[in-house]
Amino acid sequence: MIDGFIVSALIAGIGVSMAAGPLGCFVVWRRMAYFGDATAHAAVLGVALALLTEIPILLGVLVAALGMAVAVTVRRERGLAADTLLGVAAHASLALGLVAVSLAPGRPVDLEAYLFGDILAISRTDIAVIWVGALGILAILTMRWTRLLTVTLNDDLANAEGLSPDRDRLLLALCLAVLVAVAIKVVGALLITAMLIIPAAAARSVARTPEQMAGAAIAIGIIGVMGGLAMSLTIDTPVGPSIVVAITALFALSLPLGRTG
Repeated sequence: MIDGFIVSALIAGIGVSMAAGPLGCFVVWRRMAYFGDATAHAAVLGVALALLTEIPILLGVLVAALGMAVAVTVRRERGLAADTLLGVAAHASLALGLVAVSLAPGRPVDLEAYLFGDILAISRTDIAVIWVGALGILAILTMRWTRLLTVTLNDDLANAEGLSPDRDRLLLALCLAVLVAVAIKVVGALLITAMLIIPAAAARSVARTPEQMAGAAIAIGIIGVMGGLAMSLTIDTPVGPSIVVAITALFALSLPLGRTG
């Protein structure tokens, strides 16, 4: 019989994969990988914020991730160099968060759990939060799928059709921030971007339409979660990194099947 904590970990991992798959497709299409890093690294700053203000960790991470997403999106629209801005934001927020956590009073914090995930310690409450967040992200992406694809394809075309590229970019940023907040216990702040990018990149090789790519990314993410859990239980490796290794193996297998760039 499968232990309950393994079942809980699998359910949590599937929830994250359900949201990360289609959202990751937009990250790949729009070349937002570094943006994802900046938002994910802000999660560590959110942990420090929660400890310093004695609010729930999830709320602190959500506030920091949302703040980073909005701030970077607004500053990019003002013409600052995107790669430089995102590089500064990603590394500065991570470093500041680590320093702040080390100085926070109160109970000691297992930083490794927030950096690399602790999926085997997932509670029922954590699962509920993950699935509520994941289903919310899926609902938003489904309702605005055509609009988001149009904006991703061409800003001028979107403007001609009366759409708002800036608003839809901000919407994607907010969805990304929510995913970071709910997924931090699964793979950690340093590996969340991998859950977004690698399944989508692998799916790009086997899909012929955007919808097929989103579905394939979800499937690859779920298989990667199952493979990572199996690897961890078999050879006693960290679960979060093991999930990323499993997904990377699937990406490698997809390379002969088509274009991934």
